[in-house]
Amino acid sequence: MAIKSAISLAFISSVILVLVLGTDAGDIAIYWGQNGNEGTLAETCATGNYGFVNLAFLPTFGNGQTPMINLAGHCDPFSNGCTKLSSDIKSCQAKGIKVMLSIGGGAGSYYLASSDDARQVATYLWNNFLGGQSVSRPFGDAVLDGIDFDIEGGTNQHWDDLARYLSGYSKPDTKVYLTAAPQCPFPDAWVGGALKTGLFDYVWVQFYNNPPCQYTPDDIGNLENSWKNWTTDIPATKIFLGLPASPEAAGSGFIPVSDLTSQVIPAIKGSAKYGGIMLWSKYYDDQSGYSSAIKNYV
Repeated sequence: MAIKSAISLAFISSVILVLVLGTDAGDIAIYWGQNGNEGTLAETCATGNYGFVNLAFLPTFGNGQTPMINLAGHCDPFSNGCTKLSSDIKSCQAKGIKVMLSIGGGAGSYYLASSDDARQVATYLWNNFLGGQSVSRPFGDAVLDGIDFDIEGGTNQHWDDLARYLSGYSKPDTKVYLTAAPQCPFPDAWVGGALKTGLFDYVWVQFYNNPPCQYTPDDIGNLENSWKNWTTDIPATKIFLGLPASPEAAGSGFIPVSDLTSQVIPAIKGSAKYGGIMLWSKYYDDQSGYSSAIKNYV
């Protein structure tokens, strides 16, 4: 009888623990596409570590330019070589992973000249990557889950227009997800205005290469204060802590696994808007094993 009671108590305790942990369990978002040595997209999703994969990047678009994707050594878009990713995208989505096209990036030729330009870019994205129709879809008939705004240059104009036009394509049964990767100084210099629209579902803030608001050893105050700004003032569904997956992945801002799990995550996870961790990038994650080391804590 005493043994049964102990077992029952242990079971109830474990159920309570699962329920408690489950309420604020987060996801890991990863950027894939900028290194041909980071494995295939299907292999990336098969790790089981990621809830979101951002295909990086569409770095050329806007102002009348012919849009062009760049997935480094993975495929050649000029010869329609990226259509082979269609089955990989579908295999990721079959696992419940959202696959986004990331537009912009740190090096690219992009900006929106007007609201009408934003409308034309939204139409292009819808017809070529989302639920529309085109004879030249770069990823074939795979339908991506949405668009990620990784805007780090050009101008800060009309990104709110682009968000509105893209959101307009959402239907009750096929939502167009919008995500963004702003820098942690608040508000973001490029998409700060667009984020105020309230149309973004997930915002993974880059808490690296930005010393005023990133982690420093033995001091998470700057990061905590910036996190509070983002989670308080941005009307997004969830906010993610964006980090380099290894020390080599960024100039600064890497957080050792032990510090992330013992100090940083406990300090930010209490927010109702906590969504998880974003990592740059799959290649560096392969080198460090970072996502595997943190996934049970996220």
